[in-house]
Amino acid sequence: MSVSPKILVADDDQALTRTLSWILKENGYEVATVSSGEHLLERLAQDQYDLLLLDIMMPGADGLQLLERVKTDPLVRDVPVLMISSMPPEEATVRALGLGAADFISKPFRVRELLARVKAHLRVGRELNQARAEARTRTEMVDILQEVTASLKPEEIYAILVRRVARGLKISKCSLVFSTPGEEEATVVASYENPMLRDLQIDLKRYPEIRRALDTRQTVLITDVATDPLYAEARDEWEQEGWTVPTKSAIAIPFVMRDQRAGVFFLRTTAEDTPLNQSDVAFAEQVIRAAAQALDKAYDLESAVIGREQMKALAETDPLTETFNRRALAEKLVQEMERADRYETQLACLMVDVDNFKHINDAHGHLAGDGVLRALGAILRREQRTVDIVARYGGEEFVVLLPETAASGARIFAERIIKKVASTDFGEAGRSINVTISVGISCFPDPRVEDGESLLKLADQNLYKAKLDGRNRYRD
Repeated sequence: MSVSPKILVADDDQALTRTLSWILKENGYEVATVSSGEHLLERLAQDQYDLLLLDIMMPGADGLQLLERVKTDPLVRDVPVLMISSMPPEEATVRALGLGAADFISKPFRVRELLARVKAHLRVGRELNQARAEARTRTEMVDILQEVTASLKPEEIYAILVRRVARGLKISKCSLVFSTPGEEEATVVASYENPMLRDLQIDLKRYPEIRRALDTRQTVLITDVATDPLYAEARDEWEQEGWTVPTKSAIAIPFVMRDQRAGVFFLRTTAEDTPLNQSDVAFAEQVIRAAAQALDKAYDLESAVIGREQMKALAETDPLTETFNRRALAEKLVQEMERADRYETQLACLMVDVDNFKHINDAHGHLAGDGVLRALGAILRREQRTVDIVARYGGEEFVVLLPETAASGARIFAERIIKKVASTDFGEAGRSINVTISVGISCFPDPRVEDGESLLKLADQNLYKAKLDGRNRYRD
């Protein structure tokens, strides 16, 4: 809704139309005119008018028929209509009021009487429109916030905000941008016009409204990009480079997250859209203020989840080799055994041991020995599948669990890692360290395996066989 009440005058008498327009404008009203009834409904639907002055006698259309059409059209029926006519008052008044007109005034009319009636009906009409607009806004706000707060991820909230605000305001372009005051670039994290867009870097020289919003932390409303002085420099650049900028109006609403990151809610219209105004600013500001709180909570939750996952990872990880530790292996072995038993699948277990590891420590030092274990852990992690589990069992021993893998698959894996280790130099430049490993294999189901402990025991027994048979080999 405009700051000044907006009145549409529909009359074929051009002299009277000019007089009415002058009188109404002199009294602070915004006036638009239409000289025939042919496009009256279309004109009413294009903008939000607070009052319609309608002549009963219109060329090509009966004013009373037009009144009836207005009052039966759900898009414009709430606009108060003040009928003007030279018809006998008794007849015209009864017919007009019966069809839903707010009032009737006869030609010729007295200016003071006309203004008094216009003022009275504008007050009623504007209050009604305002109440309905506020009701719609509250409903949309509730819907938006319900959807926002139902999401736990910041990225989802970004997408919800740009989609719901754009649809609520019936605009084609809406984005969420993050940056820092004084920076030359910003990052678009969500865009209504391109839902697949993520983390697009933009040059703020091309977006003076975003830069001003960031620098001043004040909302920026641009009603006409083509004439606003803020774009003077940008328009020169557009002209020099031959750009056609479709943006007609824009709003940049800044907000600050609890972690002091600065964001801008960026809304734009094109020539096909209704220009943005203060009502749109008020609606978008309400949404972003409430959404900022939801975003803070989402970030807190995300940080808490990441923190828990990091703590869990630290508790489960061997710090030297970055594989699972023995405690985590015990838990995962129980889980994999139960899964294999429940779904009647196979589970292979490899016990991996570094051959003559004491000799490596004695010859090269314990730091070099740690380097060998670290590198061996890296090799095992590279060779494993996503579902496989690699853990340091203790000292120079590792355990590899291969879900849904039979003995043949375990042998192939064992051969591969044995050859990989034997062909790798574990030393530093100028100081080679050659390493071999021995591997014991066990599988489930097997009559000798009842649980995870017996699975490990059988693998360890086969590892001992590999050692006795000369090392650098596997046994099962």
